[in-house]
Amino acid sequence: MATYTPRFPGSGTLIEETLIEGEAEGRAEGRAEDILRILDRRGVEVSEAVRERITSCADLEVLGTWLDRSLTATSAEELFAEA
Repeated sequence: MATYTPRFPGSGTLIEETLIEGEAEGRAEGRAEDILRILDRRGVEVSEAVRERITSCADLEVLGTWLDRSLTATSAEELFAEA
């Protein structure tokens, strides 16, 4: 018996891959902005080097760790501490 596999326009194509990649980049950018906003609201000073490191990171897992740490960090450098 044959199974039905739906094929939507763009499914499995370069277009779909590009859209998925763009969505991931957007989530990373948003998470980086959230980290910087939290640090700003908490009065934690962020150097240009730290800001660049946060905004250039595309790894959502790493950004999630930094986001969690931004809630309690007393310095921006604490975000990058080895756990």
